[in-house]
Amino acid sequence: MRQAVDRFIKRHHLLERGAVVVVGVSGGPDSMALLDYLESVRYLWDLRLIAASVDHGFRGKESAADLSYVQAYCREKNITFEGTSLDVNAYRKEEGVSLQEAARECRYEFFDNIVKKFNADYLALAHHGDDQVETMLMRQVRGSSGIARSGIPVRRRFGTAEMIRPFLDVDKRQIEEYCKNQGIQPRRDPSNDSDAYTRNRFRHHVLPFLKKENPNVHVRFQYESERIREDELYLEQLAEARLSDVMISESPKQTILSVEAFSDMPMALQRRVIHLILSYLYRQIPPSLSVIHIEGIVQLLSQEQPSARLDLPLGLQAIRSYGRLVFTYKKEEYGDEEYQHQLDVPGKAHFPVGTIVAEFADEYQEHPDDDDGFVCDPDLINLPLFVRTKRSGDRLSPKGMKGSKKVKAIFIDEKIRRDLRNKWPLVTDSEGTVLWVPGLKHSGVGLPSVETKQRIVLRFRRSGNI
Repeated sequence: MRQAVDRFIKRHHLLERGAVVVVGVSGGPDSMALLDYLESVRYLWDLRLIAASVDHGFRGKESAADLSYVQAYCREKNITFEGTSLDVNAYRKEEGVSLQEAARECRYEFFDNIVKKFNADYLALAHHGDDQVETMLMRQVRGSSGIARSGIPVRRRFGTAEMIRPFLDVDKRQIEEYCKNQGIQPRRDPSNDSDAYTRNRFRHHVLPFLKKENPNVHVRFQYESERIREDELYLEQLAEARLSDVMISESPKQTILSVEAFSDMPMALQRRVIHLILSYLYRQIPPSLSVIHIEGIVQLLSQEQPSARLDLPLGLQAIRSYGRLVFTYKKEEYGDEEYQHQLDVPGKAHFPVGTIVAEFADEYQEHPDDDDGFVCDPDLINLPLFVRTKRSGDRLSPKGMKGSKKVKAIFIDEKIRRDLRNKWPLVTDSEGTVLWVPGLKHSGVGLPSVETKQRIVLRFRRSGNI
């Protein structure tokens, strides 16, 4: 096993001479083998080793004995020891996460503190080849996409240090043999025998079958992991370079992209651009987000239907509205956009989608040819005027048409994006009659004639991004 680990470390440049290495050690066979291996090469590499061990408090005296076992080994080998006992159950209840996730977060926080305390260069963990097989299979079954399919990385940043995993090219059998040959009698966690955990079910039932087909299957999976990661990193770079081509606007709570520009990209980049946007909005991709959601967004962008919505985890929504796709959180979809304000004449009022300017005019003025203006006879309407958002059942009686038309239908006909419809201002009289949908349609109510002595003139100027 030593030779395999030596080659893996050199191939991936996992150590530098004179480095300070924190080693995560539980007392089990994997981490004890890693600590023993690094102890055997520390003079060759001129390493300073710090063993960091956590008692999660799951098994009472047994888990406390694990900590003592690691401490005794370190004392014998003259290795710096840092240990702690944590109340993971209390943390789990406080944060509302699973027991396994709580243990991981607590453990990594402790490791981070030790890394900072010793200004360490590396945090070494004992994940091995069988762990890699299990992880990659579990993520495939769960529906992970992108770089997540590559499983456990050989190395990655960890705070001020770098996390390394020197054992990914060896399997559990080799580690057990190493412990036996070195006289290491590791501690055993009975929870590893239980099928209550997903990983254990893969370990007990799926992995043995693969090992029968190919005893070195872990080597093949590790090779595939590295190739997937290389390919994904390259494709992510291409996607990042194209992101500005499709982005219309972005903020921490909402991102808008162009459907047309998105459609012009190769499919391989489309999915990765979506993933980049989701990573930006989520900050940390939730485990519940899967390839099914990514494919749903791709279908939303490619369908002929101009308007549709897809609900994503944690309250995020993807809303297709004609030529735009809006990613927004539910509470931000319309925000606190409901309003009703009296419109002073003369005066100026600002709204989410534009500005309305109101004034009096004494001279005769024809009704504007476009819908960005509205002129009325104040004697023929019920003053004062109000500006408000639409309500269910709102209708407008367009000039020159018999009957009325739903305001909702006007928005659809004019291809107003879904995320703007509940923000758009309507001008009404004091009794709620809709006189004008600024920029879209004006009614035939209250129109002046040549005899009208004074008129109210309204003008609408859209915001620059509408």
